[in-house]
Amino acid sequence: MSSETQLSKQLVNLSQQEKNINANQSFVPLLTIKGAIGPAISDYLVREIDSANMLNNIPLIIITLDTPGGLSASLRDINQSILNSNIPIACLVYPQGARAASAGTYLLYACHIAAMAPATTLGAATPVNISAPMTSSTKNKEQVITPSTMEKKVLNDAISYIRSLAQLRSRNELWAEKAVTEAATLTAKEALKENVITLIARSPQALLNKLDGRRISIKQQKIELSLNNARIVSKNPDWRSQFIATITNPNIAYILMLLGIYGLLLEFYSPGVGIAGITGGISLLVALYAFQLLPLNFVGVALLLLGIVLMLMESLIPSFGVFGVGGLGAFVIGSIFLFDTQLDQFKVSLPLIGGLAFISTIFIMFALGVIYRARKSKIVSGQEEIINAWVTVEDDFIDNGFVLFNGERWAASSKERLKKNQQVQVKAINGLTLVLVQQTTMTANTKE
Repeated sequence: MSSETQLSKQLVNLSQQEKNINANQSFVPLLTIKGAIGPAISDYLVREIDSANMLNNIPLIIITLDTPGGLSASLRDINQSILNSNIPIACLVYPQGARAASAGTYLLYACHIAAMAPATTLGAATPVNISAPMTSSTKNKEQVITPSTMEKKVLNDAISYIRSLAQLRSRNELWAEKAVTEAATLTAKEALKENVITLIARSPQALLNKLDGRRISIKQQKIELSLNNARIVSKNPDWRSQFIATITNPNIAYILMLLGIYGLLLEFYSPGVGIAGITGGISLLVALYAFQLLPLNFVGVALLLLGIVLMLMESLIPSFGVFGVGGLGAFVIGSIFLFDTQLDQFKVSLPLIGGLAFISTIFIMFALGVIYRARKSKIVSGQEEIINAWVTVEDDFIDNGFVLFNGERWAASSKERLKKNQQVQVKAINGLTLVLVQQTTMTANTKE
């Protein structure tokens, strides 16, 4: 009995020691940016940074970067979250061969600690819709092609933004401006020499080891990082971020929009159990949610919708192809200019546009046209078929009797006397009894 009591006490002590170790151990979330910076990455990073700031045992957040750039709106959302963080954030361009181009350079400047792995690069931070001043030779004289007023505004805004980040983190302002105006780039060693980054580290763990005991400034306060017992924990995007990443893919958003429009059109032209309408409504709402996260071009949307309307008119009002050709052209042009960005990652694929333009033409001009004409054609079945139809009197009767219609025997009523084999017209149906027209009758040629 005493041995069992002693064993239970040992188990309690071990459990308590494990709790103490977990309480004393700190965790370093490892977030990853791989690919173009868009709404999904922005949502993922902002939520993870906000969640980390609500915990007490997180001394540092590490973000690994490998990006060609991204959307300005998504970048600013991430940087705002970094600047407002109470926990220092270290950005590492990783793995070897990675880059922090364009928007990635701004992000690296925003982080409290900027690091790069060997054989990585950063820079080329010129806004993608801005081109650097160019020269052209005309009659042996060089002419400088200067940017427009709007391009100057965008360029100056980008310069002031990256300079403000460089001033905040006490890093090289002049090179930051050069990265925007001249699309300058640096390797890891060059960036360290130019005071663009804080240090070089081969991996997140190596970065963690080098930062242990380092004093950094956060919100105008100096703190010393204690990372001796810290453990790196990878935080992968959850289902929400993956869902946003899927629907904000321009090709997926484009397909969802067309599915929504065509589903609603099909439900309108051929009402049924509602499957097409429900599917179309859900697809269209999801597409609209994705569009408000993407750089949507409303002129492109208007052209695309105009194209659909014109092709629809061609199916209803034949115009020898005028509406059809015009609609197809507007559809293709609108699809190309649907998103207002120069980044290939946020454009609709041209082969997809061509394929869906062909399918849309077939669907609207033929399928919907057939459905519309079928709705307008004369009904040849059901109760509507019997109304105004001609029937043959089976035997002489007045008031109530029987008639023949398409080989079937029907009960009938008439207020005037009818003769055998006489043909009369059906005025209405009362239950299962045909009400015959009193005035309009005709006598059939019969042989007895």
